[in-house]
Amino acid sequence: MKHEDVVRLFWDKMATNDFYAAGVVLAEDFVMEWPQSGERIRGAERFARMNSEYPAKGPWRFRVNRLVAGDSEVVTQVSVTDGEQHAEVISFFTVVDGRITRLLEYWPEPFAPAENRRHLVEPMD
Repeated sequence: MKHEDVVRLFWDKMATNDFYAAGVVLAEDFVMEWPQSGERIRGAERFARMNSEYPAKGPWRFRVNRLVAGDSEVVTQVSVTDGEQHAEVISFFTVVDGRITRLLEYWPEPFAPAENRRHLVEPMD
């Protein structure tokens, strides 16, 4: 299986909201890191529990907006929502032997354009 296919399968499994099902593509020594909060999660079990226990208003929906694949790394830009909360996540996957060994994620907060450039920009919506 190509690295990008492994990552697509990961997002497909996440879309079922059975986060334990995503473990099928996670390596035994899987590690996920969130640099913004300084958190590290080790193993498929903790990954699934963290996602299952995260407060949500409804089922999570994931839309892959962009996927870029290299030799052993894949990067995705994904829109995530539970119908009330909306977020964009930038995810860096390391794939070895058909399994995700590392996932580094950034969850940036949206912000308004700066006043000094409002005359130069247009809304993306």
